[in-house]
Amino acid sequence: MMEKISLIIPCKNEVESLGAVLEEIKDNKFVDEIIVVVDSEIDNSIPIVKKFNCKLIIQNQKGYGSAIIEGFKNAKNNFGCIYNADHSFDPKYLEELIRLSKSNDFIFGSRYKGSGGSDDDDIITFIGNKIFTFITRFILGIKLSDILFTYVLCNVGKFNNLKLINSDFKLCIELPVKVKKNKHTYIDLEMFERKRYDGKKKVNVIKDGLLISYEIIKSFIYLNFK
Repeated sequence: MMEKISLIIPCKNEVESLGAVLEEIKDNKFVDEIIVVVDSEIDNSIPIVKKFNCKLIIQNQKGYGSAIIEGFKNAKNNFGCIYNADHSFDPKYLEELIRLSKSNDFIFGSRYKGSGGSDDDDIITFIGNKIFTFITRFILGIKLSDILFTYVLCNVGKFNNLKLINSDFKLCIELPVKVKKNKHTYIDLEMFERKRYDGKKKVNVIKDGLLISYEIIKSFIYLNFK
């Protein structure tokens, strides 16, 4: 019998796409809890969350990373999956993620492994991701092929025990670094990323690139000198 999972959806004013996401996954046989973590009490996505009768969490601390951390703290199942609210994630991968969870603590999606790909990447984000993945792979020793893709399924208890602290997108680096530091088993799974529903990315290339670079430096010190 397949494990049932909690789906954790970070959400910040995703009114254009959240309804389509929830409609697509509401009857998924592998999901018996959908947690939507919103940015504030005035987030325009809240009426949609209530319409689909999902568990609603108002973030205590703003940021993408905080939304994920708070979602996992409130998950009732043994396994949880990060699932974006922009319709770029395809639920067809959930079954394989769950199957792989029988022998791995953390399973990371990858757009750059095997037959994976993306309809949402542009040339700047593609090159940036390749560079950061190369650095984390060969300097930090993290054997992943797509370091900034957050379609991740993992053991809820082990995720919470990592005591992650990054409130923003730097969590993408902190998570696999602490997985490695704590000697958890992990693997990546090839996936295809769909075009996001509203076509608008919330990534600031320069700002987020600098923050990620800083996090990689911190991670090198953390892995080698602590």
